[in-house]
Amino acid sequence: MEKTNGEEAFALTTVETGIQNPGLELTVEGINPEGSKRTEEQGHSLKGGLEPPTRLRRTLQPFTRARSFCKTHAGLFKKILLSLLGLAYAAYFLAACILDFHRALALFVLTCLVLLVLVHRFLKRLLGEKLTRCLKPLENSHLKFWMKWVLAGVSLIGLILWLALDTAQRPEQLISLAGICMFIIILFACSKHHSAVSWRAVLWGLGLQFIFGILVIRTDPGFNAFQWLGEQVQIFLSYTVAGSSFVLGDVLVKDVFAFQALPIILFFGCVMSILYYLGLVQWVVQEIAWFLQITMGTTATETLAVAGNIFVGMMEAPLLIRPYLADMMLSEIHTVMTGGFATISGTVLGAFISFGIDASSLISASVMAAPSALALSKLVYPEVEELKFKNKEGVKLPCGKEKNVLEAASNGATDAVGLASNVAANLIAFLAVLAFINAALSWLGEMMDIQGLTFQVICSYVLRPMVFMMGVEWADCPMVAEMVGMKFFTNEFVAYQQLSQYKNKRLSGVEEWIKGKKQWISLSAMEIITTFSLCGFANLSSIGITLGGLTSMVPHRKSDLSKVVVSALLTGACVSLISACVAGILYVPRGAETDCVSFLNTSFTNRTYETYVCCRELFQSTSLNGTYNPPSFSGPWEDEEFSAITLYSCCDLYTSAVCLKLVNFHKSPNMDGFLMAKVFMYSEFSLYN
Repeated sequence: MEKTNGEEAFALTTVETGIQNPGLELTVEGINPEGSKRTEEQGHSLKGGLEPPTRLRRTLQPFTRARSFCKTHAGLFKKILLSLLGLAYAAYFLAACILDFHRALALFVLTCLVLLVLVHRFLKRLLGEKLTRCLKPLENSHLKFWMKWVLAGVSLIGLILWLALDTAQRPEQLISLAGICMFIIILFACSKHHSAVSWRAVLWGLGLQFIFGILVIRTDPGFNAFQWLGEQVQIFLSYTVAGSSFVLGDVLVKDVFAFQALPIILFFGCVMSILYYLGLVQWVVQEIAWFLQITMGTTATETLAVAGNIFVGMMEAPLLIRPYLADMMLSEIHTVMTGGFATISGTVLGAFISFGIDASSLISASVMAAPSALALSKLVYPEVEELKFKNKEGVKLPCGKEKNVLEAASNGATDAVGLASNVAANLIAFLAVLAFINAALSWLGEMMDIQGLTFQVICSYVLRPMVFMMGVEWADCPMVAEMVGMKFFTNEFVAYQQLSQYKNKRLSGVEEWIKGKKQWISLSAMEIITTFSLCGFANLSSIGITLGGLTSMVPHRKSDLSKVVVSALLTGACVSLISACVAGILYVPRGAETDCVSFLNTSFTNRTYETYVCCRELFQSTSLNGTYNPPSFSGPWEDEEFSAITLYSCCDLYTSAVCLKLVNFHKSPNMDGFLMAKVFMYSEFSLYN
């Protein structure tokens, strides 16, 4: 039976279509089964090559159906898989908490944070629009106006009462409050437009900074939470040693500063890149920016850049708003620059922690700087132009451009190489320049019979009144002023390195005064006020970095950028100083005092800070009446035999007027022979160990 060309083409088309769409093929076969059989037979007789595709089609038919079934029910399978994983994690979480809750504390905190984020998203989707509609009638009502003023009045009265009660026992903390007022008055006097200052932004920014300071420094839950967070960050950064020791060797990592601090920058840069790829950094930044925007009334672009500076550097944060930089007003650009100068990036944070600086103080200082930077920037350079970008919903941040996590990790580590080399180059250059300046100043000073004139000495005199207004004790002011000057005129790395040296001296039990020169600063000034005052990129070298980075993004606005950069630098420096003043108001000593009698009785083997404190307490409790009379002890040191033995051991480590008088008593015949023998044996034992 012959077949027309049209029928043959139809048969071939049916075969091909059946392979691609088996459902359609089954339909055709069901309509005309005989025609299909004839088509196969004639196709076989004519072509001879259509039988294998038919067999292949029948073989792949179950797999095609399975794939179609999986696509149809993909959502259900995903829900089942997530449910199983959730149940497995819940079982693991409960087992870990039951076995040892203290060990599982970090897991508990992370789980609570994830649950909080999920609940927030759920409530936002469920109730977000309803709440917006409910609050919309209040936008232009008189009730909102009165609520605003009542809230402001209650906050002011509460602040005054709290300060009056809190500083009654520690009136020296009022010096820090006077320091805040001094800096605000100076900045207002330098304001570009005095009448246009948005006091809402200023008061809200300073208020948020103060509230966060109370939470972190004064309250036990906040203090313990940030202490715990700081410890976890230190543990996390310690994993850098595994990579750096393998590449560089244990000896270099332990003894060479560059191989201790710089690998941390590489590690932290890699981690931040991964978090940015996953979208966690963008989410946190957007939530912080949203909160600051609705409270302070600032624009979305400038708020987002300042919030981003908490986590990324002064050049990475403007990249978040790069499409909007060309149309931003000078006030907004000033705010973006101020935020960069007032904070430190997360990558550099790891390097400072490796110096030995307290991690919780660094984290809290960087977070507290964000609202303060917005407030002081609006005080110095308020908005007087009509804003071109008025979107109140905020700016959406895209995820990373990398294809997967491995690419994000590799790019983060590679990008951090430039930052690490930049840090190393700056340290080498600035320390060398500082040494040259000190040599030149010393040479010039010798011409006028002024010995020991250095850049640090000049800063310690010029900046001493300003540092004193921050709440630093007068005896510590020269050293703190020296570090503040080094931070502003060189960079923050040099200043924090100097701070770590003072801290190491204190912890190693070095005497506080040697030949009339103070060797370290007190615990309160060092750990809190100084750390806060140095936390920021506000130094002269940052001007070039900021101008170079922003000019590359918006070349046609180079003149505008140059116009406001110096003002932004000084404002950013004041942000750090005001944060230090807040810390000075809120700081109170924590922890129980050391029981010196028990301490010296059990662990008196080497020099430590506790050893120095207890020996100084013993010196103050010792009195010598006459040259050849035995010493007498007061307070907890009434056990004369133990106190005498301990006193001689303390004199082996530290110098005191009491020790000089003991020399004569040691030679006198009034000293008991048995006591002398015990003192001699104990002293020899302590020196041997």
